[in-house]
Amino acid sequence: MPDLIAPAVRLHAAWLEAHAEWGPGAHEDGFGLRASDEVGSPAGFAAWVARLADESDPAKPLAAGRVRCTYRWIVEGDRVLGGIALRHELNDYLLRIGGHIGYGIRPSARRRGLATWALGRMLGEARALDLDRVLVTCEAGNVASAKTIERHGGVLEDVRDTELGTVRRYWIKLQGHATARRSERSRAGLPSREAGP
Repeated sequence: MPDLIAPAVRLHAAWLEAHAEWGPGAHEDGFGLRASDEVGSPAGFAAWVARLADESDPAKPLAAGRVRCTYRWIVEGDRVLGGIALRHELNDYLLRIGGHIGYGIRPSARRRGLATWALGRMLGEARALDLDRVLVTCEAGNVASAKTIERHGGVLEDVRDTELGTVRRYWIKLQGHATARRSERSRAGLPSREAGP
């Protein structure tokens, strides 16, 4: 059964396996990986995981231009299936392109409803932050991601050309989606929870 966990140093080998399956490219938005992160060595990986924890900790200062962000890994046992990130606010770049929530599922774990399930869980975390709506974006041609967003009530605001390509921008209102969350847990093969996301 899948779970969402905070990034963990103990999953170094499992994370590298997922990363290798993806190959190069800008498709791991949910992991918060930057070009400057050195994740191959144990020390570099530990430093990256520590940075992710610091970015989610309200007591820690943020680098200039960064926003507070909660990172979660989608895992099953000791296997890393994907990642999802919740940015607590929007800067100009996130408003134009990135949105509040970014996610990615490794190719071998797709078509299981994991992105839809994980997005539902992160919408619960967004509610806990008292956000009343969130922006979620995807590449214009990514039909699976667009359907994931729409399943959670995403309303298309626009499709726009950006420096990273053409993106679809959706807003999701965070009131009144408890029934949708229970239905999504059922589709993902997870037990329904009346309390919590």
